[in-house]
Amino acid sequence: MTNDDLNRKLVVAAAITAGLLVLMLGLTYRVLAARLLTPASTTPIDSTALERFPMQIVDWTGEDVFMDGDVLRKLGAEASINRRYSRSSGLESISLFIIAKGVTLNLVGDAPEICNVVNGYTLMDQRFVELPLGNGMKLPCTILQFSRSGSLDEEKKTVLYYYMANSEFCSSRSVLRSRVRRGNSIVRCVGQVQIAASAAGALTADSATQLVCDFAADSAVAISELFKQIEEDQSVNSLRILQEGGSR
Repeated sequence: MTNDDLNRKLVVAAAITAGLLVLMLGLTYRVLAARLLTPASTTPIDSTALERFPMQIVDWTGEDVFMDGDVLRKLGAEASINRRYSRSSGLESISLFIIAKGVTLNLVGDAPEICNVVNGYTLMDQRFVELPLGNGMKLPCTILQFSRSGSLDEEKKTVLYYYMANSEFCSSRSVLRSRVRRGNSIVRCVGQVQIAASAAGALTADSATQLVCDFAADSAVAISELFKQIEEDQSVNSLRILQEGGSR
């Protein structure tokens, strides 16, 4: 074999090796890109996961309220609670509704400004607020004012809502989606929190707003801790599924 033949074989071998390396890098890039562009896939959340939320929050005492299963299925909720919390011997009360699910393209149900209008309410006011929390953090949320004319009187309702990405607060669906898709952390669960109060009797629209803000501030840390526990449970479940798949 001449030196020229040997050199040609070495060149061909190097070209084949380089081609295989480029192919492998390309496949790796496509896999990683797909993972970054696609929301994290998680196992379904335990349907009872939100029931761990305490019935006693500061001076608020809660009780479960029945929620139609068809409504929850339409919202895509894997776990939910629907409760009424009261204080001041029952003179002041709010409704708390929380849903949670693993991350999919359809993150959470309709925004409250949409579903309330569909149910006959008129949106009168909408504003963004940041409520100070006791731990120095702030809770970004949206407050909505609705009214609905009835046969006897006009019904007014105040709704405060925000979203959860793991244990992080999100003020809107767009912020939630950006958290899921930014790729520098894995979001294993998302949720929506709604706190509502009706302006009836001595309760005015302003006092109803103050009421939902009070409960939101009192409950935010407990809700964040609850979603952190769900996130940890999802992480353990995902790891277990990977290990079981690898052992087959």
